[in-house]
Amino acid sequence: MEGRKVWKLRHWIIFGYSVPVIALIISAGVTVVNVRQLTKVSEELVRTWEVKDLISGLDTEVQTVSRTTRGYIMDQSQVSIENFNASREEISSTLESLDGLIKDERQREYLSDISGLLQQLVDTNQRLVDVAKGQGTAAAIEAWKVQDGRALSNDVSDLLMAMEELENEIVMADQELQEAALARLQFTLITAATLSVILSAIIGTWIITKTAKMMNQAAGDIASSASEIAASVEQQERTSSQQAASVSETTTTMDELGASSRQSSEQAEAAAAGAQQALKLAEGGARAVERSLDGMTTLREKVEAIADQILRLSEQTSQIGGISGLVSDLANQTNMLALNAAVEAVRAGEHGKGFAVVSGEIRKLADQSKKSAEKINALVADIQTAINSTVMVTDEGTKTVEEGVKTAEETSDAFAGVADAVNNVVLNSQQISLNVKQQAVAIQQVVSAMNSLNTGAQETANGISQIKIGTHQLNESALLLKTAI
Repeated sequence: MEGRKVWKLRHWIIFGYSVPVIALIISAGVTVVNVRQLTKVSEELVRTWEVKDLISGLDTEVQTVSRTTRGYIMDQSQVSIENFNASREEISSTLESLDGLIKDERQREYLSDISGLLQQLVDTNQRLVDVAKGQGTAAAIEAWKVQDGRALSNDVSDLLMAMEELENEIVMADQELQEAALARLQFTLITAATLSVILSAIIGTWIITKTAKMMNQAAGDIASSASEIAASVEQQERTSSQQAASVSETTTTMDELGASSRQSSEQAEAAAAGAQQALKLAEGGARAVERSLDGMTTLREKVEAIADQILRLSEQTSQIGGISGLVSDLANQTNMLALNAAVEAVRAGEHGKGFAVVSGEIRKLADQSKKSAEKINALVADIQTAINSTVMVTDEGTKTVEEGVKTAEETSDAFAGVADAVNNVVLNSQQISLNVKQQAVAIQQVVSAMNSLNTGAQETANGISQIKIGTHQLNESALLLKTAI
């Protein structure tokens, strides 16, 4: 796992390029070493060839010195002297060059011997030239014979030949070294090129195979992931479409709910106004009931007073038979009582009709009592009966009044409860109106939020559509890459 994390594709590619490069660097290093060796061998070969050429040239100059000496002895030519001097200088220069070029010990020994012999040869030829100049040709010839210049020249030639043969051996050895260095260089170049090509081919094939495998696997993974993403995106697209439709329906519902809330607010305000009016009416009804209750209380007191008076009248009537003298006064009082009873009967209304009849009869009786005292005794029984009936009616009236008072009190209590209930209704209606207004504001905010959510859902649906298109293109690219691999 760690290897997969460290050795990525770029690392393998770099490694693949590095191996041939390293092989080329190594082969280049080996080639440079071989080239240096070859250069060194070539320089040595060139040096040996120069030594060989100098040895050959030295042999030539030796022959030239001998020839120019003989020529000068024979004809005393100035050209011969000039050639002799030039050859002598050339021999000296060649010896110096050889001394700087020769490194082999045997060659240096030969060079030392040759230098001595050449010096002797040059000195001998110089003496012959001097003899020829001073004594003539014959004396020079005799001196040449005595000094045996030919033998010395032959010795020098033999040494030069031996030295040249040795130098030839050295040249052949250097040539063999050069050929071996060239062969090694050629082998190194061919081997390095072959190994580089083989390594490059092997590593390139391996990297291409591995890269193709990795890219194929990556393309398969991309294609699989793209297919899964496409399926998920399609599902999200359907979900987003459903959400957008739900949001639209919810927005429409919230609009309708907002309109209904506003209508409910208006109705609540109207109900609050009606409740206020009902509260005022209930308060007026309660005041009217209170007034009725006060009137019923007064009526009850008066009816009770009438009952007391009738009781007293009954007692006085029972004494009528014994009090004839007081009939006139009683008639007057009865007339007054009848008048008051009539007034109270009128006040009593429907309940006082019977009492009004009785009061009329009493007034008639009072008139008759004034007219005829004699009829009092006859009418006492009738008056007693009428008084009893009046007592009964009065009792009934008293009961009726008490029931009316009780009913009025209950009505007052009911109106008080109605007033409290209506007051609570007013407060509740006001609170409901306030709540409905707040709900209407909240619903409007929810509608705005739902509109924003609807817009966001539409944008999300559009984005998902774009993602779907991009995923489809990615899937096609992955399939194309997999096909290309």
